[in-house]
Amino acid sequence: MSKKRKWDDDYVRYWFTCTTEIDGTQRPQCVLCNSVFSNADLRPSKLSDHFNRQHGGVGGHDLNSLKHMPTPSDQSETLKAFGVASQEDALLQASYQFAYLCAKEKNPHTIAEKLVKPCALEIAHIVLGPDAQKKLQQVPLSDDVIHSRIDEMSKDILQQVLEDIKSSPLQVGIQLAETTDMDDCSQLMAFVRYIKGREIIEEFLFCEPLQLTMKGKDVFNLFRDFFLKQKIALDVCGSVCTDGASSMLGENSEFVAYIKKEVPHIVITHCLLNPHELVTKTLPTKLRDALFTVVRVINFIKGRAPNHRLFQAFFEEIGIEYNVLLFHTEMRWLSRGQILTHIFEMYEEINQFLHHQSSNLVDGFENKEFKIHLAYLADLFKHLNELSASMQRTGMNTVSAREKLSAFVRKFPFWLKRIEKRNFTNFPFLEEIVVSDNDAESIAAEITLHLQQLSNFFHGYFSVGDLDEASKWILDPFLFNLDFVDDGYLMKNDLAELRASGQILMEFETMKLEDFWCAQFTVFSNLAKTALEILIPFATTYLCELGFSSLLHFKTKSRSCFNMSDDIRVAISKKIPRFSDIIEQKLQLQQKSL
Repeated sequence: MSKKRKWDDDYVRYWFTCTTEIDGTQRPQCVLCNSVFSNADLRPSKLSDHFNRQHGGVGGHDLNSLKHMPTPSDQSETLKAFGVASQEDALLQASYQFAYLCAKEKNPHTIAEKLVKPCALEIAHIVLGPDAQKKLQQVPLSDDVIHSRIDEMSKDILQQVLEDIKSSPLQVGIQLAETTDMDDCSQLMAFVRYIKGREIIEEFLFCEPLQLTMKGKDVFNLFRDFFLKQKIALDVCGSVCTDGASSMLGENSEFVAYIKKEVPHIVITHCLLNPHELVTKTLPTKLRDALFTVVRVINFIKGRAPNHRLFQAFFEEIGIEYNVLLFHTEMRWLSRGQILTHIFEMYEEINQFLHHQSSNLVDGFENKEFKIHLAYLADLFKHLNELSASMQRTGMNTVSAREKLSAFVRKFPFWLKRIEKRNFTNFPFLEEIVVSDNDAESIAAEITLHLQQLSNFFHGYFSVGDLDEASKWILDPFLFNLDFVDDGYLMKNDLAELRASGQILMEFETMKLEDFWCAQFTVFSNLAKTALEILIPFATTYLCELGFSSLLHFKTKSRSCFNMSDDIRVAISKKIPRFSDIIEQKLQLQQKSL
């Protein structure tokens, strides 16, 4: 075992301070760039070499002289008074700005010292000369520095969000979803929606790993512990929108039971973005078998590397546009619809390929009844994709989302009437291949049964159109018929007064609905509070799904052990770090350590 080196106060002359680990090991840390070195580097030659190469300084300070020197913060404040940034401020600013861009672009931390800085130094030397290169060399961009910068910026962003949550006049809405990353680690992600000033803000809250199991109790404990750690009461949450398996995050899950026990008034909503799962559950046997046949065909092609290569070569040879098939997936709503469309459009070519490979799937795939069922499924899932895509946006509230869903379900009776007359206009793929009366009669009976069951499931599962008539003034207080409001309703007078204002009418016509009611908080606080309590809850987990896409950039095979909680906050948060405050605090801490 090697002997541990000891710190000497004389090492301060090289602008280093000492950090001590839990086991007592002392490690030198550069005051200028915050780099931490190993205990083996705790020697004058190593410290002097770093100081001269990286910071271009001249050693020779002692502990007493450094203590009596003007603090970096004092020097920077003097320069700022004359409109000039000190060199140390500029170096730190450049370091933080690069770390911020690194996180925003989801790049590994090592890209700075391995690629960006060497390239920048070469460019500076060629274009600006050796003096500029020497200044640029002093910008701290090591792996450890970038990591610490992102950690500090993440804390600042989180602090801004928490301050906003505490100052929100109403309870906040939470969006919560879980996924598994490439390292088989379950990640829980949350976004928050709250009122700030005259608008509703949507912000990233956290992304934390579930260490052991993924039960509802584990999800609740992680969720609760986050608020406890931040010293915020859990009852600040007025609503939670969840998605996923019913055992974990569904409306009747263990998680919901636990959170309702802690916060009885909380409103639980289920994500409206995945009606595909309901469609699958209500499929008659023959239609379900057709869907499973599609899955088996894709797995045969994509699940085996030789088949996939042969499939691509086959399509290139015959000049077909689609040469790559999507994998079937349970958790991404649009995938299934795109798969069915691609399979239908490439039906003949895939059938030839299966014959060429002598697959046992040929008999089921080239069956005429299967092709009719495939056409119907492709049409239906295409309609569902359009519905889901219309709700995939920020700011989607439960009222708007349920209006879209209700409008979709109200089409079912019209579709059924047309199908009874053997009119398949609403199903173009199906209309394209149904040529005989026998085919039409057979598929019409199955479609009728399926759409009837699907309509019942939609009404029960998503509570379509649950905004009662007396509350529809929230959507348009000026055109709303006040006769629907009971005379004993205390806010009826406020509604009448609001409708009489021409200025407020102009605001309503030019602002988003949520922003309009935020703007009325000071004058018509009761009306605004009632409206916003309905508009704040999330209707979908769309933001979490976007966040999960970012995980693919952070969690890779080369970064599988990487804890990306801070990086992902900086990457997807709309908040900008308060760089000046972070740098000022950094300089003060460095001075105190001397």
